[in-house]
Amino acid sequence: MRKKPPDAAAAASAASAPSALPEPAAALLRRIEWTALRRLDGLLQGGFPTVSRGSGLDLADLREYQPSDDVRHIDWNVTARLDNPHVRVFTEDREMSACLIADGSGSMDFGSGTRTKRVVQTEFVALMARLLTRHGNRVGGLLGGSGNAGWLPARGGREQVMHLLQQLQLRRPAAAGDEGLAGWLQAAGRGLRRRSTVFVVSDFISPPGWERPLARLAERHDVIAVRLVDALEQSLPDVGLLTLRDAETGEQLLVDTHDRVFRQRFARAAAAREAALRESFAKAGADALELTTACDLPDAIARFADLRRRRARRLASPARTA
Repeated sequence: MRKKPPDAAAAASAASAPSALPEPAAALLRRIEWTALRRLDGLLQGGFPTVSRGSGLDLADLREYQPSDDVRHIDWNVTARLDNPHVRVFTEDREMSACLIADGSGSMDFGSGTRTKRVVQTEFVALMARLLTRHGNRVGGLLGGSGNAGWLPARGGREQVMHLLQQLQLRRPAAAGDEGLAGWLQAAGRGLRRRSTVFVVSDFISPPGWERPLARLAERHDVIAVRLVDALEQSLPDVGLLTLRDAETGEQLLVDTHDRVFRQRFARAAAAREAALRESFAKAGADALELTTACDLPDAIARFADLRRRRARRLASPARTA
């Protein structure tokens, strides 16, 4: 085996090593409140809850189906009796209930810059949970990791956000044989009794089988797949010999990034996986928000919320003119 040149060794260690000790939960929450939260409140003009507010559980009325209606609200008994599609109309619930599902797999510790995917995950959980509780909503979580997933029932208030962050930082990465993304999604489906907005915060680097549980979850809940990604997972730099390590299995592979053909194959494989993920999200009926390890978190969330708001207006416009 040839010795790696210094620049390649540095790149390999930077890509695989964790970014420093995790920021204490209290310090992280204060930083989020003083910087990102204020920016996001202004950008969203009222906050994210107004964009993703769910339906309440109190049945208010039945009416004929319109093209912009959610097919999940069709009352099939009434439809069969009247021979015309009818939907259930619910009383709007002013209080939103949200669940943050945090991927606890080993691949979350990867990051080629100053932040790992796990750091971005923790920052997103802190920001979104505090933004929601700030507006009077309830937030819970399902935290993946070693052993059984940690389940936190939805509650409101700043103390709940602090508890969520502390528990998230205490979780150890899942080991071989532990429950994976598919199991965590299934556990969320069993545990969520009330219609909720569900954020699945993961890199979705997981064995096949999570797609169906995601779709089942989206049948009842408003599901948002928050995908975490690092630039080196999309393309490799030309830095010579590089040791790649599988964070899930520990397997190592020495590759020559000087090889242009190899880099092209890597990029094509990454693009194919990207397309497959988008197709899986679309089939499941889940919205997708992509966050890179170098992204500006408030800006990314604000752009995503704006897209959802525009889509909601576009879907509602035919009903208003009908």
